[in-house]
Amino acid sequence: MATRVKKGALVEIEKIILTPSERAPQVPDDTGKVPLVMRARGSLTNDAAMGEEAHIETATGRRLSGTLVQENPGYDHGFGPPIPELTPIGRETRDILFRTDEKEGAGK
Repeated sequence: MATRVKKGALVEIEKIILTPSERAPQVPDDTGKVPLVMRARGSLTNDAAMGEEAHIETATGRRLSGTLVQENPGYDHGFGPPIPELTPIGRETRDILFRTDEKEGAGK
């Protein structure tokens, strides 16, 4: 028997919004071959088990339903590796914003 998740727990649900056959004809072929899936996070409004239909309330107060897929979801996205050309931008920006221009007497 699947473990039930208690009402009030932070969870993630998913729901198929459009099946591949319902996708718009102008979407790229690789996109059109997969369903359009909604994923949302919020607090369970009733006990539910993984894989069951669940109802949530999001942080903004929306009430949604879908298949319960995860309890206490984390974040696993990233922004990729650092871009060498962007590394000095923070220091350069501070230098520009806070430099003192000796000729005009600024910063005194």
